[in-house]
Amino acid sequence: MIPKHPRFGPGRRGYHHGGLKDALVEAARALMAEHGPAGFTLAEAAKRVGVTTAAPYRHFADRRDLMGELARRGFDLFAERLTGAWDEGRPDPRSAFRRMGRAYLSFAAAEPGLYSAMFDSAKNLHSLASLDIANRAFEGLNRAAAGVLVAAGGNPHDVRRLSLEIWALAHGTAMLALAGHLDSARGDDPGAILEHGTEALIETALRRK
Repeated sequence: MIPKHPRFGPGRRGYHHGGLKDALVEAARALMAEHGPAGFTLAEAAKRVGVTTAAPYRHFADRRDLMGELARRGFDLFAERLTGAWDEGRPDPRSAFRRMGRAYLSFAAAEPGLYSAMFDSAKNLHSLASLDIANRAFEGLNRAAAGVLVAAGGNPHDVRRLSLEIWALAHGTAMLALAGHLDSARGDDPGAILEHGTEALIETALRRK
């Protein structure tokens, strides 16, 4: 059972009066975790909640609209987790950045439905409010990369490039882990892969100055 969070509604089958929207988002979240990005239709979400197939259209125009809301809430929670892990760079930027990387992978592992919805397609984030929330998550990573780079005497103009490189590495590591391609029996450790790769990218960025 996926743990509930205040941003999300009641669990499987059942919702309080007026809570249909939250219940549908929670159903989509669970279905995505179980079956992946293509793992649900509006009708299946309605069935999971226990309402008619027409009921979701009171709140969502179509499946993409529901996916967009799920992604928006996911990025909101994601940004909160990364910001908390960074903790304003305490006790030092490198240590805080490693902690942030672990929080990234932990989020993807704990919330596979949300993570899939968030990164399924940027087209799902079709409202300005949703895009702002998604950008906030990247800006948190960007600020952290700036803290690490500047503290080590790097070029501030290289921050965005480094942020995108680390994001690509973190996302690729998370997706490989979620898909089961990393084998712990062979010593594959997602956290170590991300940490070592991030350190290499930081050192490369410092040499670019």
